[in-house]
Amino acid sequence: MRILSRCRRGPIAVFGAFLLAGSLQGATLFSVGPGKPYETPLTVPWESLGPGDTVEIHWRADPYKAKWVLCRQGTAAEPITVRGIPSPTGQLPVIDGVDATTAPALNYTGGNRSVVKIGSANVPPDTLPKHIVIENLEIRGARPPYQFTDRGGVVRTYLNHAAPLWIEKGESITVRNCTLTDGGNGFMVSSSDALPSRSILVEGCHIHGNGNVGRIYEHNIYTAAIGILFQYNRLGPLRPGSGGNNLKDRSAGLVVRHNWIEGGNRQLDLVHGEDSSAIRDAPEYRTTYVYGNVLLEPDADGSRQIIHYGGDNDTVQSQYRKGTLHLFHNTIISRRTDLTALIRMSTNDESCDARNNLFYTTAAGSTFRLLETAGNLVLTRNWIKTGWQEMTPTPHTGTVSGTASFLTGSTPLFADEATNRFELRPTSPARDQATSPHPATDPSHPVTREYLPHQRSKPRIPSGAPDLGAFEVEPLDAWRWERFGEDTLDAALADDSADPDRDGSPNLLEFSGDTHPLDPGSIPLPTLVLTSGPDGTHPAVRFRRLAPPIGLVYRVRWGTSSPPDQPGHRFTDVGPDPGSGVTSDLGSIGGFQTVRSVQPLHALPRQFFALEIHPEP
Repeated sequence: MRILSRCRRGPIAVFGAFLLAGSLQGATLFSVGPGKPYETPLTVPWESLGPGDTVEIHWRADPYKAKWVLCRQGTAAEPITVRGIPSPTGQLPVIDGVDATTAPALNYTGGNRSVVKIGSANVPPDTLPKHIVIENLEIRGARPPYQFTDRGGVVRTYLNHAAPLWIEKGESITVRNCTLTDGGNGFMVSSSDALPSRSILVEGCHIHGNGNVGRIYEHNIYTAAIGILFQYNRLGPLRPGSGGNNLKDRSAGLVVRHNWIEGGNRQLDLVHGEDSSAIRDAPEYRTTYVYGNVLLEPDADGSRQIIHYGGDNDTVQSQYRKGTLHLFHNTIISRRTDLTALIRMSTNDESCDARNNLFYTTAAGSTFRLLETAGNLVLTRNWIKTGWQEMTPTPHTGTVSGTASFLTGSTPLFADEATNRFELRPTSPARDQATSPHPATDPSHPVTREYLPHQRSKPRIPSGAPDLGAFEVEPLDAWRWERFGEDTLDAALADDSADPDRDGSPNLLEFSGDTHPLDPGSIPLPTLVLTSGPDGTHPAVRFRRLAPPIGLVYRVRWGTSSPPDQPGHRFTDVGPDPGSGVTSDLGSIGGFQTVRSVQPLHALPRQFFALEIHPEP
């Protein structure tokens, strides 16, 4: 019998590549890179891509100095995919706009606003780009004084608001596991009255180092669309000396969940949809969701406001959002030594329902103020540092309610505040303290995942009532603190794959088998047993299975040779799955699960089992 212990899944890029591989069937693969049919992206037929086509850009040591437009349509079943193939060590292929050349077969405007554009063109014929995936690329270098060469051979300079990746117009666009950096804006989505961009997904990306020195008008992210989702992204500090925001948005149906957002004039600047009346008229314009995020405010970094909600042009206040920002299960941390303001709302027609969050400042609690100027802030069951204040010392007309539900203290007991380990310790006062969601919260927004530093996610598995903030103390986390104490912070000892007692059983297997990771005599081995059935004796495997919810997947494999390759029963927190039907589940007694072969020994005297254990993906 073999025993496999698998650790937490790798970067999104790897899994995304496997998931999309099937879309190549019946379509065309364009392979770019050293020794490939296309040496550079400049010679790819961007003007004729169709449903299911995939452009694979392989990593090389030197950046690709190339620019292009995507003005084509895939389908939901067969998107057009532009995919980077990383180096053996995981480095993303780089598309560099500095001194780049425009693909000669293309004719389009806006070259001075982007390195890669999804939007209008003359060649190919103009259309609304749809069903396009961009993944596993680093795109950079789109701001003054950087220059590029256009299709006519003229050297031109990028505009201040240029971006490495710009969606001028588009529908059903996915940007996954990309690094977008060194632009005026990092990532930009535009809309118009006639053609609002729709259904944009940005996940697992690292967007940082954008902005222009001495200017406030360019940001890491600047977007306007109907239906836009940001998840599992790492949004880092902007370019030093720039005054832009981290995520500035003018969309309807905005969802920001499970991201790490650090720095910027404000972490979130959620203002009115000035780009498009279609955005302002969309029913989802007045409802915004922000949950499961880490919002980190460095010292002396721009505005003291972490969130702004409403609008930013008082001459058109009728266009402001005038709705509700649902702010829940976020961990919001300020390292400012002066005042911090959680939120500013533009008018008293804006509201924020804030519940199940964790608000912390490294300075005195009295420096953390809840509301600046206007709006209605409704609080339910949040943790905040003792000494907090309702309002900043500026004229205000807004209201704050629900502060009686605060949990307060000097520290929420992070795993390690100094190294940005903002998970909670099992003894945290914020553990098991969350209340129910707001009654108006869309049920499509359950808090079932959490951010995994960096650019990943994992299931969120409460061991009781949910915890406050962005992270849950899961059964595996509690076990780790119980067994290792402060050494939990030492990856060499406490990570899933570590084997500190050198007994051949990594920590994840020790946890799943309820054995001790520091005792080499405590080994969680499954056992082979014989069971009786109506047609004779059947071999079976018996193993320790912890009671759900536990966040583990147990998979039995069976076969007539080693290693066995046929999927047998699979057990998750949801329940059992019989796999291909080669095994039967005999149930659990005293915490031990028994799974037997459906074949009796007299029919197949040579049978093999394997047990695989890994965290829920």
